Amino acid sequence: MNKLLLSTALCFAVLSVPAMAQEVSACLITKTDTNPFFVKMREGAEAKAAELGVTLKSFAGKVDGDHETQVAAIETCIADGAKGILLTASDTSAIAQSVQKARDAGLLVIALDTPLTPADAADATFATDNFLAGELIGKWAAGKLGAEAANAKIAMLDLAVSQPTVDVLRDQGFLSGFGIELGDPNKWGDETDPRIVGHDVTAGNEEGGRKAMENLLAKDPMINVVYTINEPSAAGAYEALKSFGRENDVLIVSVDGGCPGVANVKDGVIGATSQQYPLDMAALGVEAIKTWSDTGSKPAPTEGKDFFDTGVKLVTDTAVDGVDSIDSAKGAELCWG
Repeated sequence: MNKLLLSTALCFAVLSVPAMAQEVSACLITKTDTNPFFVKMREGAEAKAAELGVTLKSFAGKVDGDHETQVAAIETCIADGAKGILLTASDTSAIAQSVQKARDAGLLVIALDTPLTPADAADATFATDNFLAGELIGKWAAGKLGAEAANAKIAMLDLAVSQPTVDVLRDQGFLSGFGIELGDPNKWGDETDPRIVGHDVTAGNEEGGRKAMENLLAKDPMINVVYTINEPSAAGAYEALKSFGRENDVLIVSVDGGCPGVANVKDGVIGATSQQYPLDMAALGVEAIKTWSDTGSKPAPTEGKDFFDTGVKLVTDTAVDGVDSIDSAKGAELCWG
């Protein structure tokens, strides 16, 4: 009888122990950990992870374009048993095989900011409408020049020779907005419009922007419109123009809308920029991984699009008719979410 009572008590004790909550872990893998855009993205992910009780590990390439480090990070996340990965890919095509390996292992993979090639290589994409971001600054530049847009001399400061999707979308959006006929919309550099002086790559940083601008000024010193992939490259382009005494007679447009970039709009360094919201982008991504872990539900795209649109606004202190915009004061309130 004593043995029976003891056995019953033990069974009751085991059944009475509350189930341990399943630990949810996630990974954030960005192109670099120095670009302010990705710093803000990490802040958003960390804050939301702390709020939801998600363990977050962050990884980044050594420089923009460091594909190998991102592949190694994905392998680590799989081995660590992460529930999901948030990824801004340096090479949107080459990373697809590693992403598929993660998905096969049961991880939810969300592309942030930069769609993969093909886009459905990831479970979902949370991003700015990058074509629209480019289109807005293209329309603004054409409107600012007015009739002189027909005689523009345009420098295109892109990201990388591998042409990741975000690079192509912004570039092609700008040209379309400016009124230039595109070649293949899935790549840049094949346009035939004589107003394009040329394309060069910046690696998305200030030094790259300076060198690319110098290269294109050597080709045509009378460039009067400069498209830049992001605001660090725009800052570098401005320094190059300044060294040639051209900083006051060239329109620079960009994409990012970070606090330093908005300050450059206020100071006249950048004429207009399309503002993104990376903090919100990453926070929404962490929420999606938590939901996936809890319910098995994947995030749905924005209606009418193949990605979840996190929004974009044009920031300029010189409004142009027909192009919706906010000024730098409002941009400073909103910068990066």
